[in-house]
Amino acid sequence: MSVSEDRTAQPSVQPAVAASGIADPAPLGLAAFALTTFLLSAANAGWMTAASGSAWLGYALAYGGLVQLLAGMWEFRNRNVFGATAFGTYGAFWIGLGLWALLVAPHILRPSVAAHDLGWILLAFAIFNTYMLIMSAQVSLAVFAVFLTLELTEIILFIGNFTTNSSTIKAGGYVGVLTALVAWYTSAAGVSNGIAGRIRFPVGKPLL
Repeated sequence: MSVSEDRTAQPSVQPAVAASGIADPAPLGLAAFALTTFLLSAANAGWMTAASGSAWLGYALAYGGLVQLLAGMWEFRNRNVFGATAFGTYGAFWIGLGLWALLVAPHILRPSVAAHDLGWILLAFAIFNTYMLIMSAQVSLAVFAVFLTLELTEIILFIGNFTTNSSTIKAGGYVGVLTALVAWYTSAAGVSNGIAGRIRFPVGKPLL
């Protein structure tokens, strides 16, 4: 190839690189959300009988919180308003919940008051999650399933905390574990699509 031919070929390559942007941050955000949700939900389900039950706390700040928040900011770079809103909000949710557990909960003397605090927090996020659930129906079936199971988790848990009913909270823990598994699957699907290999996990078509 001559120099003139090489110069002609260059412009057709460079725009493709510039247009590619950054890697999709959604699989990272979903993985961070899934792991932290799994740890807290396992505690709520009563599975951590030989553990402290607080394994979720550090990861609420570092992984589910900070890393998911970063994924949300990277979604702004990708001009993905849905991903930015979802990851940004739930990253802040985990950081806020971790700070509440560290700074507020130890000073609450009555367990019922702490439970009502959590009830109000979960109710507020269930309201947010409701319109995100509706919007997620336009993304994919897998993403819709994440928000659907999360909506059920939040509703069951805020009812359980408002009524201080341990059985209801335990049920919320089970649904929370399911939420984590669905989020992990959706994250894995994003990774499989991102590396463009032979292994692909389907996410389903949008419902709307």
